[in-house]
Amino acid sequence: MRTTVTRRGALLTGGALLAAPSLSRAQRADPRVLRFVPQAALSNPDPVSSVSGVSVNHGFYVFDTLYGVDARMRPQPQMAEGHSVSDDGLTWTIRLREGLFFHDGEPVRSRDCAASIRRWGNRDTFGRTLAAAVAEYQTPDDRTLVIRLQRPFPLLLDALAKPGTVPAFIIPERLAATDALRPLPEIVGSGPYRFVADEFIPGSRAAYRKFERYAPRPEAPEWTAGGKAVNFERVEWIMLPDQATAAAAIQSGEVDWWEQAAADLIPLLRRNRDIAIGNGDPAGYMGVLRFNHLHPPFDKAEVRRAVLAAISQPDFMAAVTNNDPSAYNVCHSFFPCTTPYGRAPSPDPMAGAGLEKARQMLRASGYNGEKVTFLNPSDFTSIAPLGLIANDLLERIGFNMDFVSTDWGTVLGRVNNRNPPAQGGWNLYPVWWSGMGIVTPTQNAILRGQGAGGWSGWYESAEMEALNERWLSAPDEAARMALGERMQDLAFRDVPTVPLGQFFIRTAYRRSLTGMLEGPRPVPWNIRRA
Repeated sequence: MRTTVTRRGALLTGGALLAAPSLSRAQRADPRVLRFVPQAALSNPDPVSSVSGVSVNHGFYVFDTLYGVDARMRPQPQMAEGHSVSDDGLTWTIRLREGLFFHDGEPVRSRDCAASIRRWGNRDTFGRTLAAAVAEYQTPDDRTLVIRLQRPFPLLLDALAKPGTVPAFIIPERLAATDALRPLPEIVGSGPYRFVADEFIPGSRAAYRKFERYAPRPEAPEWTAGGKAVNFERVEWIMLPDQATAAAAIQSGEVDWWEQAAADLIPLLRRNRDIAIGNGDPAGYMGVLRFNHLHPPFDKAEVRRAVLAAISQPDFMAAVTNNDPSAYNVCHSFFPCTTPYGRAPSPDPMAGAGLEKARQMLRASGYNGEKVTFLNPSDFTSIAPLGLIANDLLERIGFNMDFVSTDWGTVLGRVNNRNPPAQGGWNLYPVWWSGMGIVTPTQNAILRGQGAGGWSGWYESAEMEALNERWLSAPDEAARMALGERMQDLAFRDVPTVPLGQFFIRTAYRRSLTGMLEGPRPVPWNIRRA
């Protein structure tokens, strides 16, 4: 890693910058344009069918939600004016605020909201849980949405407000009829920016124009709640070929903001007085290995436990943070360790990790030498190192590895394939989750046991889902914490996913930008150019 830092540093400071993005002088000089380098290539601009982090970040530009969250993770009205709940907790009435319009000029109506929540509820982990409790949606007038429940669901607003995984974005009813697994045929929202479809080059560029009819809330912005005041007429997303080029571009002023700066280039960027380094998601990111539970060898819990026993989290975390101990936590948990549920179990099954123990467990598991198709996104620099280390580790404990290094878009497409690996499927892949997306048991896709209705990998556990139902109806937070611990204990027994640790990705931006908001998503509102 340190050799890489030195080599890159020499390239970037040796008199000539690496090739930066080809922007015209007019583009670079226009103070009304914000130029942004996203975490990965945007290939599918529908955040519901995609569920990737970059698609969700794009979603916050274009779409809006009925509720957002503040810095204490409390739901706050966003598109909603307010709500009321019946005494029995079975009827929630949400009133839309005035002046809401879609980008096609149509007003936002309650039936759009009902249709959007239905589609979202077919895809999102928390959304599916809510959908199972809903008896019907009623829309008595254009500004009133009534949600009638079969049983009380006290966390309904938390579900509609959550910023992680797939938020409950509102789209026109005509588009919400699209199957949740199919990309939307048209990107139309009611958010502060319009998606410029004719300039979209999948995997390369995206552009957004200020939506003049968007009416921000009067409150100060905080996380995904409050007033989304837009100060740039246009935002351009520019996907660059590699990290060194992105570093060169932000140093030269070709771009304004680099969402996820490469860890080994942070020391170099800190030396530039025109660049500020900030933290990204305050809950960090949880690196994981995700198993496919449908096909051998990871259809057996004993085989999955052998992988868990081999994991030494500092090795993985050092690789994605340039060995910066302030940028990661060893986190033997399925929840981010800086959040309430993020505690190691006792006894801790990861505490005695080691290669020899893992080899013994693998030999005893009944593993028959089946080939393991391991997908690794080579172009996603905060994920790819996790795959390289894991592949080497699994080979050393005795797995027959088929390491497939490809681009992130291909990985996203392939992991939804339920066929055997020989027919285009897969066995294992590394990924990270935004910590904010897995802070509570019910929304935590890495441990939920929803089978075919859950996250790719399709872990199924009736016991886990029964615990989740009890968590949802628990009378107080102490009871929910106890049930969350039981769910985590079960996850360490079944190992639906392997936790690799919690880390923090730095963001880099030109100091000429002011008003940068901390929060779970890199959003452009409130930002100005000094």
